[in-house]
Amino acid sequence: MSTLEPDTGLTSTGPARELCIAMPMLNEEKLVRQSLESLAAQSFRDFTVVVVDNGSTDSSCGIVAAFAAEHPDMDIRLLHDAEKGTGAAADTGMRFGVEHGARWLARTDTDCLAAPNWTARIMAAFDDGLELVAGQLIPREDEGITRRERLMMLLAVEVASFFGKVRPGNKGEGYLGPYQMLPGCNMAITAEMYHRSGGFPRTRIEDLHEDRALSNRVRKLTRRYALRRDVVVFGSSRRVKAWGLKNTLAWYADHRYRPEHVDIR
Repeated sequence: MSTLEPDTGLTSTGPARELCIAMPMLNEEKLVRQSLESLAAQSFRDFTVVVVDNGSTDSSCGIVAAFAAEHPDMDIRLLHDAEKGTGAAADTGMRFGVEHGARWLARTDTDCLAAPNWTARIMAAFDDGLELVAGQLIPREDEGITRRERLMMLLAVEVASFFGKVRPGNKGEGYLGPYQMLPGCNMAITAEMYHRSGGFPRTRIEDLHEDRALSNRVRKLTRRYALRRDVVVFGSSRRVKAWGLKNTLAWYADHRYRPEHVDIR
């Protein structure tokens, strides 16, 4: 399933720190360094970063290795997962944390920027007793979109969250609490709950939204989950720029829009 990236000097052996951050990656040579820099700037830095390459053909892996060499104080691991899919890659990173002794797990993506207090606010949420934390997703400010477009995207996230609560697929027997939209690129979960729930399904993004599936799995096991708006990640707007806001929303609403190219770079 996953293997150590060869000849990088990064190791997959040895225990992880108590907080382990999984980062799926596919051909992110333009953005991955910025994402890692945002983690290097965290106010709380006692964590392991597991970058899971999902078949990159560009220089992404080399950039990760170079960044790790420049930041020897950070615990950065680089794995390969040949099984195509954001769900598969995310699950590999999360299970690395579970299997290497982490107590808490988080996920962001390699096209995102974590706010400087992201990990600190995650730890505060766990201190409050949460087992699953959904963070606030805000559009990046460096991708050339206008203020109006950013506001529309923020509104769209709120609308999507509301419709998620009334969506028939998110209702049924066995749920202990209401649906909570879970941004895959801004979430955290205890290692124990990740293991109990079965974690992210090992799927391709074209087939299933793995973050929604995980949220629904957790809702059958605990009420201790919530949105924390102070847990902030700035996400890429490139799908909106490529597809338009309407089509992007349709894509996240059960893949009602199916573009020819899903991996926008």
